[in-house]
Amino acid sequence: MISKEAIAGYITKSMPDADINLIDKTGMMDHYQLEIVSDVFKGMNLLDRQRSVYSALNEPMKDGRIHALEIKLRTPEE
Repeated sequence: MISKEAIAGYITKSMPDADINLIDKTGMMDHYQLEIVSDVFKGMNLLDRQRSVYSALNEPMKDGRIHALEIKLRTPEE
């Protein structure tokens, strides 16, 4: 299990300008729906955007605190 605040902390370390919307989909604190709006994504294709998020969340993904993650990523202009 991992809190929304902890997830947001991991993300803001690598994307300080990120506007984060995070929903606990099951109430069990391990399945999340995540939307991030950030300038970091400018010039990145969808796969590179996803890789950047998974890289930021590597630790909790690897140790199983995050079991499932649905993500939507965009720039402020999108």
